[in-house]
Amino acid sequence: MSSTTGSRDGAITRAEKYFDDGGFLAELQRRVAIPTTSQEKDSMPALQEYVSGEMSQSLQKMGYDCTVLPNPRAEYGPFLIARRIEDPAKPTVLTYGHGDVIRGQEEQWRQGLSPWKIVVEGDRMYGRGTADNKGQHTINIAALGCVLEERGSLGFNSTILIETGEETGSPGLADFCKANKAALKADALIGSDGPRLDHRRPTIFGGTRGTLNFNLKLTMREGGHHSGNWGGLLSNPGIILAHALATITDRRGQIKVPEWRPKTLTNSVRAALADAHIDAGEGAPAIDPNWGEEQLTPVERVFGWNSFEVLAFKTGNPDRPVNAIPPSAIAYCQLRFVVGTDPRHHPGAAPPSRPAGLRDDRDRPGARGDHERHAAGSGEPVGPLRRRLDREDGRPEAQHAAQSRRLSAQRGVHGHSGHADRLGASFLRRLLAARAQRAPAGPGGPGGVAAHDRHLLGPRRERPSGLNCSRCFRPTKPPT
Repeated sequence: MSSTTGSRDGAITRAEKYFDDGGFLAELQRRVAIPTTSQEKDSMPALQEYVSGEMSQSLQKMGYDCTVLPNPRAEYGPFLIARRIEDPAKPTVLTYGHGDVIRGQEEQWRQGLSPWKIVVEGDRMYGRGTADNKGQHTINIAALGCVLEERGSLGFNSTILIETGEETGSPGLADFCKANKAALKADALIGSDGPRLDHRRPTIFGGTRGTLNFNLKLTMREGGHHSGNWGGLLSNPGIILAHALATITDRRGQIKVPEWRPKTLTNSVRAALADAHIDAGEGAPAIDPNWGEEQLTPVERVFGWNSFEVLAFKTGNPDRPVNAIPPSAIAYCQLRFVVGTDPRHHPGAAPPSRPAGLRDDRDRPGARGDHERHAAGSGEPVGPLRRRLDREDGRPEAQHAAQSRRLSAQRGVHGHSGHADRLGASFLRRLLAARAQRAPAGPGGPGGVAAHDRHLLGPRRERPSGLNCSRCFRPTKPPT
């Protein structure tokens, strides 16, 4: 290292040489090669290796004292605190980064690319973590290294915090920081983990939106049931859950839950965002002009407002659909929220077990049953169902089970084959009576049973041999 005589221009020159000579690519490749997929259950060895091996060794060479500490939530990855104290009287800068990445998803990469090996094409680098967040904290640490090489000291104290669970919602981070408050005490925080506002304009963010991930899961019954036999009789969880989601936003994605609509987009915030424009450069998606809060500008929507997203939705078997009413549906949801929004604890809205705004009908006057749930502000029930907002991977949960009196007979479906002609006559009578009570006037008269269903109400448990009613049964041949 040089003496304390160096210059800013000298440090910049060193940084340019570090990049041009391949130093940055070599360091980043070592880090990308470690599959730190925190979303995978077997990722703990890789997460430990990243902070205990790769990062600790690199920082120790720069004069940092490194300590790897376990997560307060033992099932999640560890934390690294690296400190270089030059003078306790000098200010301290805390730098944050995360070493974990999302799943590799190797099968989704095009030919010639891999999540664990950097491939350079033109001015782009492809590899998992190059843009989130191994690339960012590698750049920050390299910049500190260039300053040290140029003048032998930083001129301030440096603390670096690297977590390994950001992609799973940073479990344990808040408790860890509280427990290690003294070691993390700083005068300034630099965390490079966010989008570029404009690829031609350097940006300093004063904060980022928070995130709350939660699942909406609806389970109606065990197993699928033939849509030809049961379509119109058994409620479809996919349809019910789709309507439930539609009560959270309108058709252009504007949030309808009152607790999730910010009150912090003040005139001063709007003034600060007035000259900001979003342009992520070539290859970035075009902004949808008819999506999001209608009265806001695009930059106000993404930096000053909340957004609700459905990250994934599954019902039945999308890869191999069959002619069956699915038994369940699940939506993986996310709320991005600004300062002033508390998605977990809002007065009078929801207990800690479920996101604020998803209310139980028991909280409302004139509730129509013990467990009907409404999305706040909708006025429409999510639907009569037996559902759970399940807790999965530490995410918020809420439980309830609504009974559909009109289709109460469906409880008898469990343990049966699903073919109507094999079910007991008593069960069929109750089922068809419930259907008839809902049906408009038709061939069977008001509230009656359609003619094609009447043979199901007779005393026999099985239909006569050879009976062919295509609306109820598949054609059969007489026994030979």
